[in-house]
Amino acid sequence: MADILQIKNLCKHFSDTIAVDNISFTVPQGQCFGLLGPNGAGKTTTIEMMEGILKPSSGEVLFQGSPINSDYYQKIGIQFQHTAIQDFLTVKETLKLFSKFYDHCLAEAKLIEICALEEILNKDTRKLSGGQRQRLLLALAMLNDPDIIFLDEPTTGLDPQSRRNFWQLINNIKSQNKTVLLTTHYMDEAESLCDEIVIVDRGKIILQGTPQQMLKEQFDGSIIGLPNTQKKTVSQLSLPFKLNNNLIEIQTENVELTIKKLLENNISLEGLQIRSPNLEDLFIKLTGHKLRN
Repeated sequence: MADILQIKNLCKHFSDTIAVDNISFTVPQGQCFGLLGPNGAGKTTTIEMMEGILKPSSGEVLFQGSPINSDYYQKIGIQFQHTAIQDFLTVKETLKLFSKFYDHCLAEAKLIEICALEEILNKDTRKLSGGQRQRLLLALAMLNDPDIIFLDEPTTGLDPQSRRNFWQLINNIKSQNKTVLLTTHYMDEAESLCDEIVIVDRGKIILQGTPQQMLKEQFDGSIIGLPNTQKKTVSQLSLPFKLNNNLIEIQTENVELTIKKLLENNISLEGLQIRSPNLEDLFIKLTGHKLRN
């Protein structure tokens, strides 16, 4: 699979601060590529250089093998975290207004279908729900039929149903052989949507790969969860554990042996949970804290 973007030795300095420290990676064509990192990790700075908004201190961003130029902006779409929309216009009028900014636009009927706008075309943009507004912003990012769509935390603040509806829209876009670059604070979102992920912290890449590959490399076995009320008893055993909200979580390579040990020490299994490690666990292991507070 060909790479649509190549990031080579990218650096960005602000006075005495190194925001991005010599990072390199490639983004394959037609995939959803996730860029994850805590606040201050250099994620936003990296994305802005990839979008051509910010100039690197050194290194380069290549689009289809060539340095980005003025034509690049006609071939990408960006859904910013905060975008101002003109008041007193309908959704359809807003699409027509923004279409004037581009030399070439996706057919209106196809855009409406991909972003599921049929039922809100004549609705005043001031009266859109959170999910409807995000669908409109996605359509604005798709207007020029871009090769790459940058989505900056597109589902922040949405209810669970609206988030999952938006996930389907992203999958619709991928099915058009578009490349999606996604930043998100939701680990389940990254795990569900991203074909490949780069995790950055303190300006450096600390891990890269597919979600399944990274989890397989970093974890063995399963995680046993018990109510936090068992903390005092469990802490007396030679079982490494961590606290996660109201749960004690024990990582184990052998669930049966661990449960047997708990029972031998008269530890109640009431409220027991068993699950596989996920990206949230991986992120905590690598950075020492959750991505989203």
